[in-house]
Amino acid sequence: MTSDDTPEILLIRQTRPDVAERLSQRFRLHRLEEAPDRDAFLTEVGPRIRGLAVGAMSPIDAALFGQLPNLEIVSSFGVGYDTIDVTEAARRGVCVTHTPDVLSDEVADLALGLLLATVRRIPQADRYLREGRWRQGSFPLTASLRARKAGILGLGRIGRAIATRLEAFGVRVAYHGRNPQDGPYAYHDSLIGLARDSDILIVAAPGGPETRGIVDAAVLEALGADGIVINIARGSVIDEAALTAALRAGTILGAGLDVFENEPHVPDDLAALDNTVLLPHVGSGSHYTRAAMGRLLTDNLFAWFEGRGPLTPVPETPVTGAR
Repeated sequence: MTSDDTPEILLIRQTRPDVAERLSQRFRLHRLEEAPDRDAFLTEVGPRIRGLAVGAMSPIDAALFGQLPNLEIVSSFGVGYDTIDVTEAARRGVCVTHTPDVLSDEVADLALGLLLATVRRIPQADRYLREGRWRQGSFPLTASLRARKAGILGLGRIGRAIATRLEAFGVRVAYHGRNPQDGPYAYHDSLIGLARDSDILIVAAPGGPETRGIVDAAVLEALGADGIVINIARGSVIDEAALTAALRAGTILGAGLDVFENEPHVPDDLAALDNTVLLPHVGSGSHYTRAAMGRLLTDNLFAWFEGRGPLTPVPETPVTGAR
């Protein structure tokens, strides 16, 4: 039930039905994708919008902020928010929230799955059997996880969850990030240094200008010919052309990737390589976790408009309560 003073929320992109249903019960919900003329729609409705519900990877830029002069909060679906101009949001006093923690275990599980699949060539072995080649001979021996050293780029919530799982497999863990952290893992103050000391590089760093392309040809060369790259973070963190060249040349052994620079487009040269395991950005893609993410997105909006402040704000917009 809504009244004339009910906050108006704009849904940027179609989302889970349960998310839209929860929002509709508490707010006057508008759907941008259903508007036949986006600009005309925003001219009419934009001044009344106080909150945004944002699907994963939806671009929210200064131009859109300018069309929503009374916007108070952007509630985003996902832990990454590099497609949202948080600098502009902070300048305008707009709070941005995301959905951390509820997806950390799911993504960490997938990272280990990708690692095992890449090292032991599990998809390739599956294809070998299905194509009837086992009858002609055994599948070739693979690399092993034994005696390997893993370097994690970005020891945040997901990075730490990955590290815990690696320890259970008997894999030694080190990391590189902006700052050293308390804990049992060795810190490297440079990414090159981490790569030289590792033969697995797991990318768990956020996207954005600061990390764009930092896993480049030099880092891949430092990782070495037995090196495995796993990326469950953002495709922009890896120089995709350099990675493809390194895989083709044998500069590294293989890569397991859940994310890409220009999703959903994956370069043909990369997709054609047999020493890769490639997934369509499914790190948090379980019914359980996506439902939890949806609840947190809506709960951030509920808390804000009830005057309790945001539950999970991003650090760039430390707003403490509704206006």
